[in-house]
Amino acid sequence: MKQNLFDTIEKHDTIIIVRHVRPDPDAFGSQKGLAELIQLNTNKTVYMAGEDEPSLSFLATMDNVPADVWKRALVIICDTANRERIDGKQYEDALATFKVDHHPPIDQYADEEWVDTECSSTSEMVTRWYVDVAKPNGWKMSDAAATLLYAGIVGDTGRFRHPNTTSDTLKAASVLFENNIDLRTLFANLYKKPLQLVQLEGEVLSEVALSEAGVSVMTIRRHQLDKYNVSVNESSALVHSISDVDGLLAWVMFVELSDGTFRVRLRSKAPVINGLAERYGGGGHPLAAGALAKDESEIAAIVSELNALASSFTANQTP
Repeated sequence: MKQNLFDTIEKHDTIIIVRHVRPDPDAFGSQKGLAELIQLNTNKTVYMAGEDEPSLSFLATMDNVPADVWKRALVIICDTANRERIDGKQYEDALATFKVDHHPPIDQYADEEWVDTECSSTSEMVTRWYVDVAKPNGWKMSDAAATLLYAGIVGDTGRFRHPNTTSDTLKAASVLFENNIDLRTLFANLYKKPLQLVQLEGEVLSEVALSEAGVSVMTIRRHQLDKYNVSVNESSALVHSISDVDGLLAWVMFVELSDGTFRVRLRSKAPVINGLAERYGGGGHPLAAGALAKDESEIAAIVSELNALASSFTANQTP
């Protein structure tokens, strides 16, 4: 499929690259990194589509793609497991579609699909694609593309701390480091927190407890977001605030949306949680997933199921 991606890009003069809603560094890194590679090495017209995310604007800003362009373009969808999470439905009008993703597959929505769940990130996939296919065909890597792809890998591996970090991940990072990556500037932008977010974090953490099963719950209410002028997307930076708590096995963060529903961010150190996320309209990786809770009763159900998963895991580990 790596070669198929290269051949498909070669066949089209206009390319639009999209990714999932509520983008994270890997979504932007793979989207913009791939766009940079294509623009550097070809004469093709490349657009990036989707909503802008102010907290990640240092990585990329999106293009305004005219409606008629979609009908004559190849659309590459990065880092998106299912069609519901694609940022923008215009991809359905495309001349051709190609999915590049590292999440466990949920549905097949593209004409061609390259899915590799062994990769830490879609940015790692694009880096491997460059090494294995594009570079042998004479393509070059730029500092800008290397920085974007490195940011995506760093984001999805938690700075190489998560279990999805493999020897191949580090090899990909090494390839990118053959270019000039300004780590000081990149990390200063990637992990900066405005003061109001730190203040919200303090309020939320003051309510955190640890269950007997090793589960913690963080809940951010709408009035708290308003009080500190923090957006729902910005609040995602708090999901790992408790990751180093002694005895923690799994945790969940609920963020109240304007319609009264809750965005759900699930994380785990061992129990597999993406099945739980899928039962509530979401999905993701075995140890990092997201979903949506309709109301307080679904919050309670998710917390109960997460505790059950943690208890079951612990029981199965006992000799």
